[in-house]
Amino acid sequence: MNISPEEVPGSGVSDGGDGAAGMSSPPVPGPIRRWVLGARPRTLPAAVVPVAVGTAIAWSAAQGLHKFDWWKPLLALLVALAMQVGTNYANDYSDGIRGTDERRAGPIRLVGSKLASPRAVKLASFAAYGVAAVAGLILAATTSWWLVPVGIACIVAGWHYTGGPKPYGYLGLGELFVFIFFGLVATLGTIFVAVGRFPAIGWPAGAAVGLLATALLEANNLRDIKGDTDAAKRTLAVRLGRRRAGWLYVGSLCGVAASVGVVALWRPWALLAFVAAPLAIAPLRLALGDKQGRDLLPMLGSTGRLQLTVGLLLVVGVLL
Repeated sequence: MNISPEEVPGSGVSDGGDGAAGMSSPPVPGPIRRWVLGARPRTLPAAVVPVAVGTAIAWSAAQGLHKFDWWKPLLALLVALAMQVGTNYANDYSDGIRGTDERRAGPIRLVGSKLASPRAVKLASFAAYGVAAVAGLILAATTSWWLVPVGIACIVAGWHYTGGPKPYGYLGLGELFVFIFFGLVATLGTIFVAVGRFPAIGWPAGAAVGLLATALLEANNLRDIKGDTDAAKRTLAVRLGRRRAGWLYVGSLCGVAASVGVVALWRPWALLAFVAAPLAIAPLRLALGDKQGRDLLPMLGSTGRLQLTVGLLLVVGVLL
C-alpha cells in the first residue's frame, strides 16, 4: 500500500553518484547482496509503522465488541512490505532507464549503477507486486471486495511514482501521494481488515503516520535537489527551492505533532510520542540550514529514526 521514499543511508555501498574527491570506491556488492540493497530494506519500517499503528487501534477498538483476527493484520503487513519492495524496484527501473540516477547523492540503485539489467529489475518489481496482489485478494475475499480496487490503485500509484509517461514524482506530487498511501490508506486499511470499520481515531493516527513518511520523502528530496534539477525531475523540493523546501519539512513535523495531539483526545497516552521530540532537533537544524547534497545524508537517517520511534510510542500509547 505504499509509495517509496528513498532508503535512509548507512549501507556502506557506493551509489554511483558524485563521491568526495580522493575517496576510493567501496567494493561492488555480491549477486545476492545487491538485490537486497536494491530492495532498500531500510525503507521497510515505513511499511511496518502504519500497519503497527492500525493494528493497535484495531485491537483497542475490538475489545468487547468484535473478535480480533490476528492473521488479517499479519497478512496486511505482508501486503504492505511486498508493495514497498515492488515500488522500490519500480522506482529503480524507471529512474534508471530515464538516466535520473546517473548523478545522485543517495544509496545504491541497481539500474543506474549497472548492477542489474533494467528487465531483471522490472521483473523483480512485478514479482513483489504479485505477492502483494495474492495476499490482498485473500484479505478481500475474507473481508470486503472493495479492497480490490484499493489494491489496484496502490499498485498503479506505486508504479507511476517514477514510471509511465507522466510520473507524478516528477511533477511535485510525491508528498501528496505518500501521505495518502503511506498514511491514510495503510493505517485505515489495516484497521478495516481487522475489525470491519473505521473508528474516528484512525484518521488522525493515519495523518500522523503519513506526515512522518512525507517528512522522510522531503529529507530525500532536499538532498537530491541539484541532481533532480539536472535530470529535469521537478520534485516539490526542486519547485520550492532549498529554503522553502526546508520549511516544508518543518511543517510536516509540526503536522505530526498536531495529529498526535488529536489522537490523544481518544487515547491520552498517545502523548508518549512526544518523548521522541529530541530526535527531531538534528534533522530540523539541517532542514533550516544551508547544507546541500551529500551533507544532508544524516538528515535522512535521523528522520528514519524519528519515524520509527514515534510510530512505536504511538502504538504503546494507543494500547495503554
